[in-house]
Amino acid sequence: MEDQPDSLIREIRDCSICAARFATTASGHAPRPVVWFQPGARILIAGQAPGTRVHQSGKPFTDPSGDRLREWMGVDDDTFYDRARIAILPMAFCFPGLSAKGADLPPPPICAKTWRAKVLAAMGRPRLTLLVGGYAQKWHLGKGTGTVTQTVANWRDLPKGVFALPHPSWRNTSWIAANPWFSTELLPALRNHVKDALHDN
Repeated sequence: MEDQPDSLIREIRDCSICAARFATTASGHAPRPVVWFQPGARILIAGQAPGTRVHQSGKPFTDPSGDRLREWMGVDDDTFYDRARIAILPMAFCFPGLSAKGADLPPPPICAKTWRAKVLAAMGRPRLTLLVGGYAQKWHLGKGTGTVTQTVANWRDLPKGVFALPHPSWRNTSWIAANPWFSTELLPALRNHVKDALHDN
């Protein structure tokens, strides 16, 4: 019998349900699902969607936001891209495209509706879940979730093993400067939890 996770990964990589949608965007691109998970991963990074660089590379967070996220977590590239340890599950597997003004479009909800529950079931329960950005936070924590700032500021009140983070885009540099507790309080705690989650015991 074919291994179910491997079969699921192939299904996602072959997905083209958004082909017509992507063709009408300013980028006019074809689907390219970026799939980066395997069952038993210790940390789940629930992100937003690939950007243009990740669409080109086919590897998640191969951009400045990835550099910043790895710094926040306190991990090197080898650890970050080890699927046995870290799974990266965005709200949409494909780059959503660009608007007429050149901005990234939001992740199409149909992607999460189609694939997310299946992937989470196949993965099992991670030791640590990082909710990166508002789309992932609302999906995992519920529609009653506040703004990203409110959710991240209340990080101590989140379910055990869950951290909420702003998107690590360099556009959020001013947000980080305006919220010094993020660097002085949350990030040290995050790095300790990441270290514990990756530990062999």
